[in-house]
Amino acid sequence: MNIKNIAIIGGGTAGWLAANHLGKEMLKRQDVSVTLIESPDIPPIGVGEGTVPDIKKTLASFGISESQFIRECDVTFKQSIKFVNWMDKNKHGEENFFHHLFDVPSSNDSELLTAHWLNKLSNISFARSISSQYKVCELGLAPKTITTPEYQGDLAYAYHLNAAKFANLLANNAKDKFAVNHIQANVTKVNLNEDGAIHSLLTDSKGELAFDFYIDCSGFVSLLIDKALKVPFVDVSKQLLVNTALVVQVPTAENADIPPFTIATAHQAGWIWDIALPNRRGVGFVYSDQFMTDAEAEKKLDRYLGESLGEQDSKLTYRKLPMKVGYRAKFWHKNCVALGLAQGFLEPLEATSILLTDFSADFLTKRFPATLDEMPALEKRFNHAMGYAWRRVVDFIKLHYCLSDRSDSDFWLANRDENSIPKSLQEKLDLWQRFVPIKDDFFSQFEVFYLENFLFVLYGMDFKTSPIALLSEKKQRAAEHIAQLNAKEEYLVAKLPNHRDLLEKINKFGLQDI
Repeated sequence: MNIKNIAIIGGGTAGWLAANHLGKEMLKRQDVSVTLIESPDIPPIGVGEGTVPDIKKTLASFGISESQFIRECDVTFKQSIKFVNWMDKNKHGEENFFHHLFDVPSSNDSELLTAHWLNKLSNISFARSISSQYKVCELGLAPKTITTPEYQGDLAYAYHLNAAKFANLLANNAKDKFAVNHIQANVTKVNLNEDGAIHSLLTDSKGELAFDFYIDCSGFVSLLIDKALKVPFVDVSKQLLVNTALVVQVPTAENADIPPFTIATAHQAGWIWDIALPNRRGVGFVYSDQFMTDAEAEKKLDRYLGESLGEQDSKLTYRKLPMKVGYRAKFWHKNCVALGLAQGFLEPLEATSILLTDFSADFLTKRFPATLDEMPALEKRFNHAMGYAWRRVVDFIKLHYCLSDRSDSDFWLANRDENSIPKSLQEKLDLWQRFVPIKDDFFSQFEVFYLENFLFVLYGMDFKTSPIALLSEKKQRAAEHIAQLNAKEEYLVAKLPNHRDLLEKINKFGLQDI
C-alpha cells in the first residue's frame, strides 16, 4: 500500500520544521499530501530561543530569506555560549568564564593548536588560542557586515529568536511554498488498527480523520507516541540532575547592548540562561528541586535579575516548567514517528531541542517510505541512528557538570559521582587524560556534537591531559597558525560592526541576496 496522506500532529517550532522538511520533499512525489493538525487552545512553550549554526543551511533550503527571518522573528546573532561561574570561584576567580565558540579551525589544526596550548606555550584562554571569534564576542561585535550575502559571514554563527514568531514564519512558508494543509482542531481520541498501528484521529471540530503516516509533534503531551502507542520513556534524570525551570521575559532599553552569545551562568543547584533579543531578554533559572526549593530558586532569580536590571523592579512574573529529561525507547513505532518534545527533552544547555528536531526531521525526510512495506527497515534504521544521537548528547551535556570543580553545594558533588556519569563518557575522559582528543575519537556521523565542541568545554573547564612533547617543526607550524589567528583577529575587530548596529541596518535595508 502506498503512503499518500501524512499527518503532523502539533504545531510550534517542531511541527512546522517537520512540515517544511516533509512538504518540500513530498512535492517531488505525485499525489502525496502533508497535513498539519494544530490545537487552537495550546500556546507554544516558547523558551527554546537558541539555535546552532546548522539552522542556517535548513532555512536556506526552505527558501526563507535571512533578512525576512531576522525582521519577523526578533532575531539576534549567536556566536557562542559564554559559561560563567562553572568553576570554583576561590580557585578561578569571581565571574570566571569560558566560551564555546562556533568558529573553529579544521580538526587537524585543532589538534595541533590544542597540543600547543597544553604545553603551556600560550598564556591566554583555550578558546582565544584557537579562534579569532573570542575577542569579537567579548567586544560585542556582529559576525558579518551589512554587505555580506545572506547566510554567509566572516565568522560562523547561529541565532537567538522569538520562538512563537519563528513558528509562524515556518507555518506560512510551509503552506505557501510546499502546499502543506493546515487544520485547527483538538485531537480527542486516537484509533488503532488490530496490529497496533494508528488508524485514524477523532477531532472535536473536523470529525474523524484518517492518514497513512503520522508525525507526533504534540510536545510533552506526546499524544500519539506515548498516550496511544505506549512507547516507554528512557529517564536520564540520574545523569542530568536538573528538572525544573523558572522562565521570564525581561524588557530591555532600545539602545541596550546585545551580547552576540548566550550567557549560561552556573549557580548552587543548576544554571541560568540569558538570551538577548532586540527588545527583551529571555531568562531561565534551571535547577534541581532535589537540591533547591522553589522558594530559594525564586529568591536567587530575583537577585540575578535585580543585579542586571539596576533600578528597575526586579520582581517579574515567573513561569514554572517541570522538566522530565530523557527520550523515547523508540522514536518510530509502526506508522508513527515522534519529533520535538514528543521525542524527548534534555535541558537547554546547548540549544539541543531545536537542533535535535531539525536533525531528526531532515534524517527522516531524506529516506521517507513510499509504501507501508518499506517501513520496517526504515523504522529500524531511524531508531538506531536517533538512539545513538540522543545518548551522545546526554554525554556532552553531562560533560559540563562532571568537569566542574565547584564544591559549594551537594548538587555539584553529586554531578561528579561516577555513578551519575554515563560509561561512554567515562571511557572518553579516561582516554583524554592521556591523549589529546582527535577526530577519530568520534565514530559516527550521528555525533551531534563533534571534536571542537568537546575541546571548548574540556579545556575551558581546565581538564587535565598529559601534554605531548612537540617537535620543533610542529612548534613552528603552531606559531604560524597563531600568527594567522592574531592577524585575523585584528582584521575582524577593525571590520565588524557593533551587534545592535548591524541588526538595525538589516531591519532597515536588508542583506544581499545569495
